[in-house]
Amino acid sequence: MDDYRDRISRLPDDFLLQILSRLPTKDVVAMSLLSKRWRFLWTLVPKLNFDLRLHDNTCPKFTKFVDRSLLLHKAPTLESLRVKIGSICHNADVDVGVWVRIAVDRGVRELDISYCPAEEPIRLPKCLFPCATLVVLKLENMSLVDASSYVCFKSLKTLHLLDVKYFDEQSLPHLLSSCSVLEDLVVQRCPGDNVKIVSVNAACLKTLTLHKSSQAFEGDDDGFLIAAPKLKRLDIEDYWGGFCDIENMPEVVEANVDVIYKNTERILGSLTSVKRLALCLMTSDAAYPTGTVFSQLVHLELCTCAPRWWDLLTRVIEDSPKLRVLKLRQKHIRRTSSPGASWKQPVSLPKGLSLETFKWELYEGTQKQKEVAKFILKHGIRLKKVIVSPKPSSSLLEKHEMLKELSSAPRGSSTCKLLFD
Repeated sequence: MDDYRDRISRLPDDFLLQILSRLPTKDVVAMSLLSKRWRFLWTLVPKLNFDLRLHDNTCPKFTKFVDRSLLLHKAPTLESLRVKIGSICHNADVDVGVWVRIAVDRGVRELDISYCPAEEPIRLPKCLFPCATLVVLKLENMSLVDASSYVCFKSLKTLHLLDVKYFDEQSLPHLLSSCSVLEDLVVQRCPGDNVKIVSVNAACLKTLTLHKSSQAFEGDDDGFLIAAPKLKRLDIEDYWGGFCDIENMPEVVEANVDVIYKNTERILGSLTSVKRLALCLMTSDAAYPTGTVFSQLVHLELCTCAPRWWDLLTRVIEDSPKLRVLKLRQKHIRRTSSPGASWKQPVSLPKGLSLETFKWELYEGTQKQKEVAKFILKHGIRLKKVIVSPKPSSSLLEKHEMLKELSSAPRGSSTCKLLFD
């Protein structure tokens, strides 16, 4: 042990500080006891990471430790401050306010504050909003009511807002307008956030994640407006209805659309450049405008929980000439569908399917599923691999019948391998 410790101690300070920056600050301080040389080295670590859970959820002990660490910290720049605190800390709003002020004064580049679980979010100090050094800002269960005042995040590239409370409908647009170089945005809605429509207008944005999973938002007048012409990746999940209105986004290459909207034409109609697409929709007829072609789509993942999902599959297959990988999976509890509904097989495939890989997870072997699987096996003239993973609850006999039936089905590709996982 001593030899190992001596070898570590001989490493250059810069290298040691890089190692220590990856650890929780509690562990970094504890390691200062290993060597005289390390006694004060921890005070130069540019990244501080505090987690209440690592202090046995004992609030007075935790806050005292954070206070002392920030007081003794001597690094030229505070690159990162991460704090996870809980509602058992009754003065959390005061403590967090002090820590944020210190971080801003030290020219912090990354600030990550998480407060949960709690009924009332922590109100952040006004000094945060004109912080010009911030590059990354991640907030959970915070209040941005004071963001209605002067805001200037001229260096901010990453902004994550989880369960955040705003002053009013214009707070988020006002905040985003101050982020002239913003590239990554995450917005997770929460009940009582004082917003009906989330409006995102960001010229430089490259990745956007929008989540709304609470029943408190159920209604058609609650939704998202997106204008992000440089967007590369879109992830939107909304299980309680509403709408999403998107302006044309010609550079999107990857998207996940998991919503229960009655009409998704404006969403999918703006994703014609996408290469990887994951879909879970309630509709096929109004999924996207007639005549839309996904000319670059290579990888498709389709959820089979929605009613008449097979009709949506038909449409996308017909409109995706470069599709190479198809994955089917039931992500959610299956929604009600008409058991007698017929499946209209793709007809505009004069050269057969372009698929090379087909994977079906949680396969149950229902009549509709067998029809789809056999069609793909028969018309997939380029298929190299088909992987079928039966539902875990399937009996050994059921699995055997599935394998037997699919193995005997006609195949369009002589090199196709059928694998049961």
